[in-house]
Amino acid sequence: MNIAEIARLAGVSSAAVSRYFNNGYISEEKRARIKKVVEETGYRPSLQAQTLRTRKTKLVGLVLPKIDSAAAMGNVVAGVLATLNETGYHVLLADTQNDPGKELEYLTFFNEKQVDGVILVATVFTASHKKTLKEMAVPVVIVGQKLSGYHCVYHDDYHAIYDITRRLLERGRRNLGYVGVFHQDKAVGLERYCGYADAVKAWGLEALARRHVTAGFTMESGYEKAGELMERHGGLDGIVCATDSIAVGVMKYLKEKGIEIPGTVAVTGQGDSMLSQVVTPALTTIRYSYEESGRLAAVMLLEMLEKKKRGMKEIKLGYSLVERESTMAE
Repeated sequence: MNIAEIARLAGVSSAAVSRYFNNGYISEEKRARIKKVVEETGYRPSLQAQTLRTRKTKLVGLVLPKIDSAAAMGNVVAGVLATLNETGYHVLLADTQNDPGKELEYLTFFNEKQVDGVILVATVFTASHKKTLKEMAVPVVIVGQKLSGYHCVYHDDYHAIYDITRRLLERGRRNLGYVGVFHQDKAVGLERYCGYADAVKAWGLEALARRHVTAGFTMESGYEKAGELMERHGGLDGIVCATDSIAVGVMKYLKEKGIEIPGTVAVTGQGDSMLSQVVTPALTTIRYSYEESGRLAAVMLLEMLEKKKRGMKEIKLGYSLVERESTMAE
């Protein structure tokens, strides 16, 4: 089968069939006839031929740090796929396993292999990252971080943690501590810490801003750093955590030490993952629109690919505070 034969069976021109496969304009009546023949014959156009003709691969590279590190990653991917699957694009997924070097390798690989565009779920921007991004010949959309000069979809990390810290203060907790991540991660590390620090300062409790430790993105690290925080600053009545995974590790430590949650120490997380709902007591956290961020990133990329929109666009998504038993003492 070829385009000419499809055209003959559908009773249309070869040009109409070509426009059909390239998402061009044809009447609904012709589209329906071509679709019927395609479904009956099982015809699939040659990807290589399409690429040579249109100079488009219909491929999008999706680079992310670690797909199983948090439910957030899966939700972002779901949002991207739900959008691109409807448009004939295919996604090449690159899981860097939290290796910044691999991230750079994949960006270079996708650029050299001429995918049509790249969606980068970013964590850290080093000088090498910025250099590589500047050299990209294909459009790039960044998810989860804000980087000047690039299309970005990111979250209001600062105000989210500010509000959840303020909620603890409003509930009478005056001896707080914070478990965060490295500040090279601007969103989850720096922005969330600054939100916590500014919230306690606004209540006249500047000393609490210095009560913080740096963990990894795992429950095990949260467990370990909870011990470090409690040893440094005894008598805490609340612990604010940068992620749900860290918070669950903190709760495990407190339980093993016989410290009641939230009676003695209230605990909060960020992300509203499944962990936050199944842990006991259920975890107070922040819900972000991760799937929506993936969808919007895909839409943004499509606008650049299909409509040639090049003006820089930044979208900051909101959040909602989900209060559960880990902060609600009877």
